[in-house]
Amino acid sequence: MNSFLWVAGGTGFIFLMTSLGSSMVFFFRKQTGRLLQTIFLGFAAGIMISASVFGLLVPAIAEAEAKGETGWLPAAGGFVLGVLFLLLLDKLIPHLHPSSNTREGLSSSLKRTTLLVSAVTLHNIPEGMAVGLSFALAANHSGDVAAYSSAMALALGIGIQNFPEGAAVALPLRREGFSARKSFLLGCLSGLVEPVFGLLVVFIAAFIAPFMPWLLAFAAGAMLYVVVEELIPEAHLGEHSNVGTLAVMAGFLVMMVLDVALG
Repeated sequence: MNSFLWVAGGTGFIFLMTSLGSSMVFFFRKQTGRLLQTIFLGFAAGIMISASVFGLLVPAIAEAEAKGETGWLPAAGGFVLGVLFLLLLDKLIPHLHPSSNTREGLSSSLKRTTLLVSAVTLHNIPEGMAVGLSFALAANHSGDVAAYSSAMALALGIGIQNFPEGAAVALPLRREGFSARKSFLLGCLSGLVEPVFGLLVVFIAAFIAPFMPWLLAFAAGAMLYVVVEELIPEAHLGEHSNVGTLAVMAGFLVMMVLDVALG
């Protein structure tokens, strides 16, 4: 029950931050500048890269070595599986990105609104898994304050990046012609999968404990797929590529400091 409450709190926090980011549609005009979008996406990408490395891959290697296994094997294997999982979802689930009019996934008659939200919802899955797995790992090391501190750092980092990510979802929807209220609600809806998948991990924690290194690396691979496939390319569209690069660096630095300071 204790681990359930921790995950509920952690995933609830990252969902709240997504909602707060989505609320930016009430404060900006319909034609929001591309520069702001670039900063939001770049910063979110930097945090996700850092979180994948320091919050997921490093603990995966340490956990494997603590079990007497070869550290790099589950880290590499889980990472590849995470990438393949997101690649498969990208190919199967119908979705549409705000910056593109090209529909991806299987052919579908779904409305444009549904496809736009589906794109972001799809990529929020690994974030919920990451937070859930981190607290499940901490629960497996009952009494280890450092493990819970590390999980909280990861939840805090992902929550921080969810603010600009939520804005990066809702603001393009506003530009698509939706009302501010509907853009906000759809932005919030895209983040619901995070607590769902985070809590799902807790429910099956007893069964997945032996595979924890693989699953941590799996979440890392899935998150980095999102970064490379979507966030970084979109952060470098247009004439503000240097700003996007600096935003990525800033996000990486913030998450690294959080992990070291709290972990």
